Amino acid sequence: MQPEKPFRVMSQDVRQILGLADRVRIVDLFEALMKGDTAAALKELREQYDIGADPAVVLGDLAEFTHFVTRVKIVPAVADDVSLSEAERVRGRAFAAQLSMRVLSRAWQMLLKGVSEVQASGRPVAAAEMVLVRIAYAADLPTPDEVVRSLTEEGAARPQGNGGGAQAVAQNYAPRYEAPRGGPRTSAALSPRPADDPVAQAGGADAAPTLAIGSFEQLIALAAEKRDIPVKMALERDVRLVRCEDGQLEIALEPSAPKTLVHDLQRKLAAWTGRRWIVVVSKEQGAPTLREQLDARQAEIERGVQSDPLVQAVLSRFPGAKIVGVTQNAPEANGEVPDVAEEE
Repeated sequence: MQPEKPFRVMSQDVRQILGLADRVRIVDLFEALMKGDTAAALKELREQYDIGADPAVVLGDLAEFTHFVTRVKIVPAVADDVSLSEAERVRGRAFAAQLSMRVLSRAWQMLLKGVSEVQASGRPVAAAEMVLVRIAYAADLPTPDEVVRSLTEEGAARPQGNGGGAQAVAQNYAPRYEAPRGGPRTSAALSPRPADDPVAQAGGADAAPTLAIGSFEQLIALAAEKRDIPVKMALERDVRLVRCEDGQLEIALEPSAPKTLVHDLQRKLAAWTGRRWIVVVSKEQGAPTLREQLDARQAEIERGVQSDPLVQAVLSRFPGAKIVGVTQNAPEANGEVPDVAEEE
């Protein structure tokens, strides 16, 4: 037993010299990614990098462990390999039971692409961090076939106009795991998203009751009620509506729209209504923005006022005068001509 300790020291030294990563820490990094815990994943990568691990090798080891979990999912006996560490065998079985094949396949593809990006980059650790960010943020997203299947299944039952089809599709976006989620990391159980995410808290015991939004105007009114002026102004000025249903918003954006508008809308609508919202940027032109619609109505009113004989007489009496604003009287104003502001 005496040579065992020097051998371990030598093994760790060689591992650092070659830029290799600790296998147990690779499993920890894999778990953080599958939880969608971006901060923990970046911290773990940076710590491994600081002790000498090569970023491309770390991603390669992650891809290898992803392949191992996928094999265990298909052939559970693979986890009985005695050459593997206890952590890899035990936690690998748990991951295989909880993660769907679609999620594992997507992670594998992103890691393979990420390894080549890191190898070609002049800043490998920064490139590796961006790869981990992409994987962590994709962890809670539905795979393309899940979206297509959900749309196909709900298409026949979807009513005309604004209906509940999109809400049913949003609910079907959940199947990321094939087993119940939750529990501490020591049991290798994964949580669906960070604890501070309002979407994750929407179904909790202390969550606010769900609120149905049936129109774009109600959505803007909700932003005003929540006193979120930036979101309200962006919805009025920068958003061209394509489709609005309860739980789904399809829009086109003006060039002046904030870069984070779509993400902010998804997060805030989920917090305000107590349910998941899907905000999609459409390739369709969409309706004019609310601001454009108001300006068009105001211009139409001004054209109508300008054609009135009384106003025409005033304008001809004062050459150079023009209409700069129109104030509409109340309906019970007995047909009086609206007040017209003039400017010489």
